[in-house]
Amino acid sequence: MSDALPRHEIRHVHNARVARGTPPDAAARAILSRETFAQAAAEISAWPGYAPTPLVAMPALARRLGLASVAIKDEGRRFHLESFKALGGAYAVRRLIEERLRAKGVTGPIATADLVAGKYRELTRDLVFATATDGNHGRSVAWGATMFGARAVVFIHENVSAAREQAIQRFGAEMRRVPGNYDDSVRIAAEEAARNGWIAVADSSVGIDAHAPSLVMRGYGLVMSEIDSAEPDPTHIFVPAGVGGLAAAVAAHVWETKGAAGPRIVVVEPIRADCVFRSVAEGRIAATLAESDTFMACLAAGEVSPAAWPFLIGACDDVVALPDEAAADAMRQLAAGLDGDPRIVAGESGAATTAALVAACRDETVRASLGLGAASRVVLISSEGATDPDTYARVVGQPASAV
Repeated sequence: MSDALPRHEIRHVHNARVARGTPPDAAARAILSRETFAQAAAEISAWPGYAPTPLVAMPALARRLGLASVAIKDEGRRFHLESFKALGGAYAVRRLIEERLRAKGVTGPIATADLVAGKYRELTRDLVFATATDGNHGRSVAWGATMFGARAVVFIHENVSAAREQAIQRFGAEMRRVPGNYDDSVRIAAEEAARNGWIAVADSSVGIDAHAPSLVMRGYGLVMSEIDSAEPDPTHIFVPAGVGGLAAAVAAHVWETKGAAGPRIVVVEPIRADCVFRSVAEGRIAATLAESDTFMACLAAGEVSPAAWPFLIGACDDVVALPDEAAADAMRQLAAGLDGDPRIVAGESGAATTAALVAACRDETVRASLGLGAASRVVLISSEGATDPDTYARVVGQPASAV
């Protein structure tokens, strides 16, 4: 295989507890279900500017790897936020605003168009949504709060780049930088929200009620609905982890709609932030890492979200973990195009799934364990575009606009 696809370390664990052959239990379906996904899809598809993100065929990459097909779900083209996170945080804000309006006595339908037009501004302008983020979730919450007439306070930890901070701030959020890592910022955001009477919109349910994180994950389910429409029968789906929200939404959708006949779901993580890997290996949510900083910035989570866990352990088949340099190489490969394949702008976390597929196919043991072969039809979810433009230009050697 060509040096255009360099070899990297890859770690793999198979989930021996996967249970897609039996339906999700009532507790799991209260979090994510066919019905909750449909409700979220109907809402988000009515937002201004909505369009499905493309599923881009990569025939040259498939040939190089000895696979039937490879397609990349390019979430870098999601609204103008350049990330799948646009679906989750903003959707949670929309639903939580409606809940507050009901509590204030508003009856009858509450149309999104009316919220956007400011019909309820007198009731929404004092609502404050608080969240912690590595970047993309905060943009979504800030965008949703502004779009629907509320305010946002976004907490970032000390390792979040200035470019990501500025990108969130452009959506009207008040920014607060705090010491520590992502998990520290989640804890501080929850404490400040409770103290100030703000509405917490976390993408993880660690230490908090699962309601808002569940709403976030319901929004993410639209990614899988769009994949089904474009490629109804993949054999494998590679999805990035973080706290597990997107992977859980993908897994829940497959569990609900296809059961054991669905594609093999492979979760991708950095070695330096491998909370899902460790948890699946142990069969329980593993202890938080003391340090989980990684180049794949939006995957820098130290603990799995409890709301996501039932779907990760019940419906995800495998977890793989990669070194940071694998993602950097994949960013460059995707930007250059391979043997005529389309050029794709993928950020540090977005490139992780491509990096994982290449590393898996170059390791004969992992390749065999994942069942990757000449009949495999693989979908890779590229979760973000160049959401940190400075980092992207430094790694790739040119700005995203030149790709």
